Amino acid sequence: MGAYLCPPVVLHGEHVVETGQILAEVRSRHPQAPWLPRIDGIAASTGIASRGWMLPLETAAAPSGGSGLRTPGAGPAREALARDGFTDQEVNRVIAVLEAIPAPQTIEERTRPAWAAVQAYGERAARGALRTAGLDTADVDCLITSHSTTPALPGLDLSLLNRLPLRSDTLLLPATQWACIAGTRSLTLAADLVAADPDRVVLVVISEALSTTYQPADDTLESLIVRLLFADTAVAVVVTGRPRAESVLRLDAVWHHTLPGTADLHRLDTRADGTHFLMDRRGPRAVQETVAAMWKWLRARHQDDGHAWHPDLLLAHPGGTRVLEYMEQTMPVGWPTGLLSYSRDSYATGNRGGAAVLDILRRAHDAGQKTGSRTVLYAAAPGLTATAVEGEWL
Repeated sequence: MGAYLCPPVVLHGEHVVETGQILAEVRSRHPQAPWLPRIDGIAASTGIASRGWMLPLETAAAPSGGSGLRTPGAGPAREALARDGFTDQEVNRVIAVLEAIPAPQTIEERTRPAWAAVQAYGERAARGALRTAGLDTADVDCLITSHSTTPALPGLDLSLLNRLPLRSDTLLLPATQWACIAGTRSLTLAADLVAADPDRVVLVVISEALSTTYQPADDTLESLIVRLLFADTAVAVVVTGRPRAESVLRLDAVWHHTLPGTADLHRLDTRADGTHFLMDRRGPRAVQETVAAMWKWLRARHQDDGHAWHPDLLLAHPGGTRVLEYMEQTMPVGWPTGLLSYSRDSYATGNRGGAAVLDILRRAHDAGQKTGSRTVLYAAAPGLTATAVEGEWL
């Protein structure tokens, strides 16, 4: 394959949200929830004590700028009450009560500030990645972007072309719906692009405000878990077809796997009050199936090596602690322990979605890796679909 990565740049959400803050907000809003006595144990099971958001918790939990009388509005409500025989005094009293009821934020109120943050974080990450690679915006031939929780058209690709700015002939490849596999799949696409033209420079930018899925009014157990899991992150990396002085990892092989009939296990549902992330309890088991398939791919790929093979690093974003544990339990015999240490470090401060794998890669890079260390990057996403990349440290 022969694609070369420079060190990725990672920007974490600047607003630190402690798990205790989330639990306090949930307790105050849902005092009668049947799962309330268990929330401390549920929170502890995630292993996440804090996470960084692009916007503060108060922004996500705030009520709408409107009122409970948003629909049909004060005018039509007055007319309807008057037709039913209410006096003017009674109508005024009812309207006042309805207007005092706080309403949930609209999708516009949730998305507008998050989309602004996604663009700003994406631009900063992109500029940082180009500096790290010793390149300028004029050197970029292709831009690959992903942002799955802030729908916009035009998207992050065109925003960055204008903000940086990039050349007008830069190839733009937005991939909004990649979600959690944005890191690994964007690298495989970049590798294909530089294989076709080794002189091509590809910039990958993933900027995710996953905190937009924080829905204060939801009272389900699954919604509680979503509140606790997600972090906001922007990442960027430069991929080239020829090694540079700044290159740190060479990509050698890729693998894709999709499970038919699993599209309903994890999904985004857009409603009047914004985006809701829905999870099915069968989800972790489906992710485990893709892990088992990846083990088979790696065994087949190295069966003729003439010696026992194992990666020196496994940089995996499986979405949760249960699948990390499954990966450790099902690794081929003889593989060393600790292969997932950087994945666990990253997950301890939140699920970063499509930005996760590049965040994990940056953690491994900062720790220092030996030349020749074999590395596997893996991610699974709603669909249920997975992508893995094998490479070697330079």
